Amino acid sequence: MSASFSSPRGTLVATALGFVVVLLDVSVVNVALDALRHEFSTDVVGLQWVVNAYTLTFAALLLTSGALGDRFGARRIFLYGFWLFTFASAVCGLASDLAMLAGARAVQGVGASLLVPNSLSLLQRAFPDKLQRSRAVGWWGGIASLSLAAGPVLGGILVAHWGWRGIFAINLPIGVLGGWLTLKYAAADPPAHGRGLDWPGQAAAILALTALTVSLVEVGRLGWSNAWVQGGFLLCAAAVAGFFRIESRSRSPMLPLALFRAPAFAMASLSGVVVNFAYYGLIFVFSLFFQVEQGLSPARTGLAFLPMTVVLLGANLVASRLIARIGARRLMALGLSIAGAGYLLLLPVRIDGSYGWLALPMLLAAIGTALTVPTMTNITLSSVEASRAGIASGVLNSARQVGGLLGVAVFGYLVRDTTPAAFMAGMHLSAGLAGLLILGAGTLWWRGGEERLVA
Repeated sequence: MSASFSSPRGTLVATALGFVVVLLDVSVVNVALDALRHEFSTDVVGLQWVVNAYTLTFAALLLTSGALGDRFGARRIFLYGFWLFTFASAVCGLASDLAMLAGARAVQGVGASLLVPNSLSLLQRAFPDKLQRSRAVGWWGGIASLSLAAGPVLGGILVAHWGWRGIFAINLPIGVLGGWLTLKYAAADPPAHGRGLDWPGQAAAILALTALTVSLVEVGRLGWSNAWVQGGFLLCAAAVAGFFRIESRSRSPMLPLALFRAPAFAMASLSGVVVNFAYYGLIFVFSLFFQVEQGLSPARTGLAFLPMTVVLLGANLVASRLIARIGARRLMALGLSIAGAGYLLLLPVRIDGSYGWLALPMLLAAIGTALTVPTMTNITLSSVEASRAGIASGVLNSARQVGGLLGVAVFGYLVRDTTPAAFMAGMHLSAGLAGLLILGAGTLWWRGGEERLVA
């Protein structure tokens, strides 16, 4: 599987497409929530599983996937991810019931976990110069973030014309093209590092995240006093404790705890959790708000997200240039402050209110998020040696996906009652919580010293 000839630009396009399909499936599904609700006669809890089955396996396997790339070759593992994701997308489009759809979404998550950390490893290898790599990561994140924002618009069009199955069919040509470009342009893998794989740690991580997800999602249906819900939280706590014990003693840990001794790496990971908690959670909430509460069609729901689409690509590209001018710490603080202000400005929104009350906050949230994502990615890659790029990017993206998983679970619980008054109370609480967490993270970056936080 050697490349026809290596090309940095061709590699950039291939890796960007890998990130595109991953993020596209995060956002595009949200526009189909009401269609899925009617198709499978399900409630908000069932819809949460369609979203979180994907995010759960994605988050749980990212760390091991980065280590697999470091050991067996990032190009090889990246290709496996493309083929698996494309196959699972076809199964999603053919699903006959909610369980089959959620199961196929979980397999998609496995493919996504193979794609993301290894795409960054391929980029680091294709662009050894730090400045060129920064710009490449800006394009990689910008193109992919555009797909995250464009997902609702594209999804609305697909659902309106071809039904909800169309949102999964779009992945097939992208997957085939991305795999072909990888084979043609990505450089062959260098000799493996021979790093061991931490299967006990992986098992503990999967157990912890699964128990946490099941408990948070099902609490909306079963209640906090349910023995299964309480047992799930206890199992999660025990698995987390076991995970850190395993990692502290393992010779080849999936999560090298020493990485967190670097303040820049630790802060970037924490910021990744918070940013995705707010963004993914509120995308889920607003999809329900537009479709269930305001009665918009999938196409009009997609257009309602258009302000976010307009600014994401530009802000990502600007971020890669601003890092050198104002510093990564200040850019992180600025982006988080803008996003936090956007989320708090959502508090006055009403079901019968003007769309203008939504447009400006959504623009601010998108701009702030777009400024932070490539910045935290660059900070992460600059904080580790090249041989650790796969595991480091895996840690960051795993942190982000855990944040997204928690956001959908927590905010989904807050808006589980879709009667207008109860839903709006939950939506306002979600926006306030998101805004405060984001501003708190921004404050930490403002107060941190440049020499301590930026590698």
